[in-house]
This record gives sequence, structure tokens and C-alpha cells, in this order.
Amino acid sequence: MKALVIGATGATGKDLVNQLLNDKDFEKVDIFVRKPLDIQNEKLNIHIIDFSKPDEWKHLIKGDVAFSCLGTTLKDAGSKEAQRKVDFDYQYEFAKAAKENNVEDYILVSSYGANPKSKIFYSRMKGELEEAVKQLHFNKITIFKPGMLDRKDSDRTGEALGSRIIKFANKLGLLESQKPLPTSILAKAMINSSKIKSNGYSSIKLGNIFCFAEKNMGG
Repeated sequence: MKALVIGATGATGKDLVNQLLNDKDFEKVDIFVRKPLDIQNEKLNIHIIDFSKPDEWKHLIKGDVAFSCLGTTLKDAGSKEAQRKVDFDYQYEFAKAAKENNVEDYILVSSYGANPKSKIFYSRMKGELEEAVKQLHFNKITIFKPGMLDRKDSDRTGEALGSRIIKFANKLGLLESQKPLPTSILAKAMINSSKIKSNGYSSIKLGNIFCFAEKNMGG
């Protein structure tokens, strides 16, 4: 299979690309990034693009499965408008290009609280993206809705602190439903979901993400 990835420089994306490159079921991995990356592999094609100019790159979005794990924080983006450009506009344009180029399988990383009617900006934005991508009517679409992510070497202070607190509670048998999800586990679950032959829409939440990662799909 040929995989297409946006968000390859983030924590989840790095794990995803690494696992795809080591998975025998994927012969090619095309990633779309804003800056050059210091990584080489005979299976890997790196496309340096300007996400705000889809007409320049949409013809490149051709493959068997597209993975979207792009995202930023309000702090890094600097404003809600800038964050929405990354978390909604860029991802939607990628999805639309994939649909126009007949990519059949689309896998999106969203958020546990995503809801287009939410009063919380981030949750509402994620919910709106889910609905917009679903309206493109891919042959198969899988939306992962993780809660708190456990990122290696995370510089997100609040997230890292929250993760440590919940992990401590987990050891006491508390907050099991909020168990931090390692990005490597999320990446594995995404890859496993791409190997399931099915049609239609699926929404995968925290507990089931761990189950998906544990499936033996080969590769």
C-alpha cells in the first residue's frame, strides 16, 4: 500500500511514519511537510509544501490510505484564527484533495471532546472538522478520538503535568477511563485500522484505541 501523511513532524506523526516505514504492508510513504526533514528511507517521499496553496500540491495526494494527524496549540499558533487555519483549513484541504484523487481510506486524529456544538473553541473546531470530512463521503473513514496523549519529550507543560497526575491515579486504580495514551500506541492503532477491509464510518475512542493497537494485523 501507499500511505499519505500530514502532521509527520508532531509526536503522533513521528511515531506513525516510523512504524509505516517498518511495516512490510506499506511499499511507499509520502509525507507532506512545511520544512525539510533529516530522515532518509527508500520507501519515503518528502514533499515540502505550502499548506495554504492547495492548488500547488493537491495533485500529489494519491495513494491507498491518507493519515491526518496535523495539529497545533493555541499557544504555538498565537491566535484562534491561526490555530483554526492549521487544525481545520489545512486538514480539510488535504482531505478534499484525497477525495478528489480517489483515495478510498481516510484516517483522522480528532479529539475525545470533539463536538460541532461545543462552547469550547477547540472542541467545536475539532467537531466541525469531523463533520466536514465525513461529508466528503470517503469509501472508508476512521476517526480516532483520543483523550490525553502521552508524548515523548513533550514541551507542553500542562499536558505533561496532567499526564503524570493521571498516571499516578491509575496506579491507585483511579481514572482508568482517562488513561494517557502513548502516541506510539495511537499510531499503531491507526495503522491497524487501515488494514481492516470495510466500508463506511467508524469512530474509535480511548479504550478501543488500545484494543486496535493490540490487534495482530501482520506487517
